[in-house]
Amino acid sequence: MQAPDFPADELARLETLRGLRLLDGASEERFDRVTRLAKRLFNVSIALVSLVDSDRQWFKSAQGLQVPETARDISFCGHAILGDEVFVVPDVQADTRFFDNPLVTHPPYIRFYAGCPISFSNGAKLGTLCLIDQVPRAFPHEDQQVLRDLAIMVEQEIAALQLATLDELTLISNRRGFINLATHTFSLCARYQFSVAILTFDLDGFKLINDRLGHAEGDRALVAFANLLREVFRHSDVFARIGGDEFAVLLSKVDENSMIATLARFDRAVRKYNRRSDRGYALQYSVGYRIEWPGHDLDVEALLNRADRLMYRQKQSKAAQK
Repeated sequence: MQAPDFPADELARLETLRGLRLLDGASEERFDRVTRLAKRLFNVSIALVSLVDSDRQWFKSAQGLQVPETARDISFCGHAILGDEVFVVPDVQADTRFFDNPLVTHPPYIRFYAGCPISFSNGAKLGTLCLIDQVPRAFPHEDQQVLRDLAIMVEQEIAALQLATLDELTLISNRRGFINLATHTFSLCARYQFSVAILTFDLDGFKLINDRLGHAEGDRALVAFANLLREVFRHSDVFARIGGDEFAVLLSKVDENSMIATLARFDRAVRKYNRRSDRGYALQYSVGYRIEWPGHDLDVEALLNRADRLMYRQKQSKAAQK
C-alpha cells in the first residue's frame, strides 16, 4: 500500500479547511443533494464529499457508506488532492498503490475509485467529490467532466455557505456565523467538560471617526480592529463582527487568569497599533466577558447578552469619568 504524500501547501490548506468550520458538523441537504445525484447518475454504490484533515478524511456527505471518517494514510482522496485533474483508479486490484489497501481488502471493498478535487477560492484543495464501487469500471473523459461539474456545485455551496456567515467588510464571521459556530463549540465543550467564555467589544468614539473623517475611514477602523482580533486570539477561537462597531470572541478551556492575560495581550496589540498609526485617531474599545463552566445550561445568545451588559457597564463608566 502507498500512503498519499502531503501537498506542498499543506499548512495553509489545513488552515483554510479548519477556518471554514466544515469538519464534524451535521449533514446538510446542500451537499447531500449532490452526492445523491452523483450516486444515481453514475450508478455506483458510494458517493462522498470527503474533506481531508491532517490525519483523517471526514465525510461531509455520504451516500452508501455508514462510517463518518477513515484514516488519511489509507485514503484514496489523499492522493486525489495532490493534482488538479480527476483522479481515477479503474481497477484497484491492478494498481500496486492500492491492491492491499485495507479499504480494498476489507469493507467497503473498493474496486473502482474516481475523485475530483474540491478547491476553495484561494486554491486550497479541501477534499474531493468521489465515487466508489465494488466492481472495476472504465471512466471516460465525458464522465470525468460530469463529475467535475458536480464538484463545482459543491465548491459553489461552500462559497455560498461562507458568504452567508461572513462579514463582507472585515472578512471574519458575522452574527449568524458566530451563533452557528458558538453553538457547535458549546456542544463540544459540554462533551469534554471544557469551560467557555464570550467576550464582547464595542469601539469607543466610532461615531466621531465617521463624522470627522468619513465612513471610508470608519470602515478602515473596523477592518483594523478585526485584524487585531485575528492576530491575538487563537486559531481555535471564534471571533466575529456582530453589529456595526460590535465584535465578539468565543474561547474554550479558559479560566479567570488566562482571560486576564489574553485581554492584556490584546490591549498591548491595540496600543502598539495606535503608536504606529497615522490615521489621526486611536482605536479605543470597551470589553465585557463571561466565563461559564460545564454543568450550566449554556445558551449562546444568553451568554452573549451577559457579556454585553458587562461591556456596556465599562462603557458607561468611561463616559462618566470624562
